[in-house]
Amino acid sequence: MEQQSLFRNRTFIFLFIGSFLALVGFSMFFMTTTWFVISDLNSASSLGIILIAITVPRILMMAYGGVLADKFKKTTIMFSTSSIQGVLLVIMFFLHNANQLTFLYLIILGSIFGTLDAFSGPAGTSLIPKIVQKNQIKQANAIIQGLGQIGFIIGPIISGSVMEFGGVTTGYLVSSIIVLLSAFFMFPPFLKEGPVVNTIKQTPFKDLIEGLSYVKASRFLITGILILITLNFFAFGAISIAIPILVETYGGTPINLSYIEAALGVGMLISTAVIGMIKIRRRGLTSIIGLIATLIVAIAFSQIPNLYILTALAFLIGFTMTFVSIPFFTSAQEDTDPRIMGRVMSIVFLAMNGFDPLAYASVTLLVSRGFDIQLVILSFSIVGLVIALSILWRGQTFRKYKSNY
Repeated sequence: MEQQSLFRNRTFIFLFIGSFLALVGFSMFFMTTTWFVISDLNSASSLGIILIAITVPRILMMAYGGVLADKFKKTTIMFSTSSIQGVLLVIMFFLHNANQLTFLYLIILGSIFGTLDAFSGPAGTSLIPKIVQKNQIKQANAIIQGLGQIGFIIGPIISGSVMEFGGVTTGYLVSSIIVLLSAFFMFPPFLKEGPVVNTIKQTPFKDLIEGLSYVKASRFLITGILILITLNFFAFGAISIAIPILVETYGGTPINLSYIEAALGVGMLISTAVIGMIKIRRRGLTSIIGLIATLIVAIAFSQIPNLYILTALAFLIGFTMTFVSIPFFTSAQEDTDPRIMGRVMSIVFLAMNGFDPLAYASVTLLVSRGFDIQLVILSFSIVGLVIALSILWRGQTFRKYKSNY
């Protein structure tokens, strides 16, 4: 029997369009808020607090988001979260238009926005193995993440252009329209998800403990999660908050910020396309080498006081980062019991995103205490590189992992 192409799979097509639009809207929201805090509130420490408010609730709720993804229709979860996030952006538009978008409102609305993201992420990721063949999972991940990186590129460009000519108010309006459009494509009747696999009735706490025990018993998952934590704390998280600070420090504008953010996305897009086309058997080793390469580029990033060179280095960071996440992500989806997929993916998502706020807080604190931002990035990158080399040396099981697909 001939296997159906992913591009003839209606459920998959609607999923990646909805995911793409959601990421465009989120990246616009993120950049618009970042620039508003840096330029209007004129406070790097306030930026750190806002970013923590967006990400910490997401961390706290992400594990429970995986429990819900195993118990309920994933499409319903994704549609509901995108709809509410769109409404939140509409509220932010009206508040800013009335000059009432205060620091307190940003914290409250940002924390709700982040909490909702804790439910949509695990649901979307655990839906992929349910709607495609097992040997199509890597290609499906590459396509969705590739489109996501296009969104990551387009979002900042649209946001920077809109703010350049229409201001922050218009930035929030456009992002709200895009997020609400993503909810339309995630409408459950369009996606036609199959029945829920997990039919075991037990308390949410026992569901959570079961997921944690499953991950703890797998050395491969534990090592992969440590790699993602290292990547997102010592490289991506620290650099994410450093970029707007550097742009402001070197006299840049929203367009300069757009260029750097877009370069990061272009790098991720190109490497995602490469991964989708080639067969990677030594996925564990590939993830470790990708981590080492990312941290080496981050060290170079810490030493350059030129926005144009930093844009090129951002491209290289994006390119190498994808080789860390997709190989491990795909292997985890292929090998995990479908009944517990949501909980495992929520823990993986926690490793991918949960340490960002700690990086934001650490970098913000050090900068507010008078440390040079590039010295901070250098220190983070060196510590991360030491950890990565230790994993390469000691992570024998992970390093030798091979895929059959």
